Amino acid sequence: MMIKIALAEDNDFLAYSIQEKISFFDDLKFKFRGKNGSDLVEKLTADHNVDVVLMDIQMPEMDGITATALVKQKFPQIRIIMLTVFDDEENIFKSIQAGADGYLLKDENAGNLHRGILEIMEGGAPMTPSIARKALKLLRNPDETVSRDNAPDYDLTKREIEVLEHLSKGLNYSEIADNLFISQGTVRKHIENIYRKLQVRNKLEAVNLAKKERII
Repeated sequence: MMIKIALAEDNDFLAYSIQEKISFFDDLKFKFRGKNGSDLVEKLTADHNVDVVLMDIQMPEMDGITATALVKQKFPQIRIIMLTVFDDEENIFKSIQAGADGYLLKDENAGNLHRGILEIMEGGAPMTPSIARKALKLLRNPDETVSRDNAPDYDLTKREIEVLEHLSKGLNYSEIADNLFISQGTVRKHIENIYRKLQVRNKLEAVNLAKKERII
């Protein structure tokens, strides 16, 4: 059986990487990509002959959690795998509440992504092991679900958060610039803004604070 895949991902570089992983397998067919949640819902409304949606969380106009709830309301037969960099309890909890069927991290290799898609088509709930542990923790201690409602608002832009995510992976200015299709000077300016907004002095402090505050 050919499994038809749609993708919701606003980052062109990451979208291409995911599409490339899908292309390795003859039983997977990539249908289309939405550049945000709203774009995905619009495209599904025009053509909902899709088996699985791979859904990013943080996107402009409409985030992945909101889009998941809408897709499940309109097209409950479509399975949704959250495919994201966010592995914190709040996003896991909200994704499950919205109706997500699985939760994988974007750094999963092509084989694991393929197995996750096959598993979800067989009625399973694929999860990256670290996600599964946190999901179990949420089930055991639902009252400890973390909420950022009272967290400080650092007013970081989406691009600044993307740069922070790349910094947390150990990438240098050149690699970040290549991945985000911007100049090294622009990367440097974003990092200066990040340090100023977070009131930190270096990359290590920025990444540690961003993780502590669940910005990344």
